[in-house]
Amino acid sequence: MLTLDKIYHASFVLKSVARKTDLIAAPTLCDGLDLYLKTENLQVTGSFKLRGAYYKISQLTPEEAAKGVIACSAGNHAQGVALAATKMGIKSVICMPDGAPIMKVENTKRLGAQVELVPGAYDEAHDRAVQIQEETGMTFIHPYDDELVMAGQGSIGLEILDQLPDVEAVIVPIGGGGLISGVAFAIKSLRPDVKIYGVQAAGAASMFNAFKDHKYETLSSVNTFADGIAVKTPGENTYEMICKYVDDIVTVSEDEIATAILSLIEKQKLIAEGAGATPVAAAIFNKLPIKGKKTVCLVSGGNIDVNILSRVITRGQITTGRKADLVIALDDRPGQLRQVSEIVSSCGANVVGVQHNRSDVNMPITGCYLKLELETRDQAQIDEIKTKLLAAGFNLLNNNPVHY
Repeated sequence: MLTLDKIYHASFVLKSVARKTDLIAAPTLCDGLDLYLKTENLQVTGSFKLRGAYYKISQLTPEEAAKGVIACSAGNHAQGVALAATKMGIKSVICMPDGAPIMKVENTKRLGAQVELVPGAYDEAHDRAVQIQEETGMTFIHPYDDELVMAGQGSIGLEILDQLPDVEAVIVPIGGGGLISGVAFAIKSLRPDVKIYGVQAAGAASMFNAFKDHKYETLSSVNTFADGIAVKTPGENTYEMICKYVDDIVTVSEDEIATAILSLIEKQKLIAEGAGATPVAAAIFNKLPIKGKKTVCLVSGGNIDVNILSRVITRGQITTGRKADLVIALDDRPGQLRQVSEIVSSCGANVVGVQHNRSDVNMPITGCYLKLELETRDQAQIDEIKTKLLAAGFNLLNNNPVHY
């Protein structure tokens, strides 16, 4: 059973290995909100997962440690287990989905673990880890549904109360539920008036569904780039904890997560992975009643693959009106491109790409298609450009920014 004593003990044990990450004010993230960021993306392994993994492994008996540890993870828990086990001289084997980000896989190996890639998502990796545990007798280090793991994650709750004593609300990402269970238990035990909110990706809303339907359930599939919370089956113990200590759970879309990542980069100079940005997405897209409340967004991790980050930045730019594509049907005659360019320039936008197509079978013989890639300030500027082009008699084939 999870107790406050265990969380305090975990906090003591973790002093030698985990950072007490900064809690920073973020007044520019969203007008009208009093936001703060708990920067677990700056943790030793780039994620909060080190806390629960290290505390759990530190409590193993000598007999359990001698047999080694087995775990399953999309990447962050893997790195926490690998670091903890290696520090304590314990063998570790980690089962990871074969689609896990390369950076997370390689970092896990670098930290001393043996990695087995399993076809499928997190849940398939979990099943393979359970099979190995049964065959070898190794100790299974569950990523979330374990009271000692929850206790380690709960140390974040103690730090938040210490760093912002008058906190009024905390927003926490949810995958399997270990993080929010520990944080909610710690904070509610000491400050029951503080609101605890959970957030999931809309494409992996297993705990959201269970919470709203008042019954433990699982998903047939998940679909989100926030791999750290792409969990089909939430924890049974964490479900009970969440029902007792969490005030509400909301979901955010992929575009909203991408926009939050971009906002953190531009306004706070912080890199967050998809899961870590979900609390910020929930805040800036007004998913929760936090206006006027001192609110902490727990940025749970920063381990995002650079290729995914590039795509996310592009998606975030499109969603916020910072980038747009316009396709215009033109008469193929001199001066048309110049006139379009003058209109775009007069509105203050920047053309970064031009495609001139004269061979599409759907266009008139004397026509052509012009595709412009634009860097823009916001959606209002895009609308201004479209209005002026239409007023000049140009035929716009797309009335909205193209979403890749």
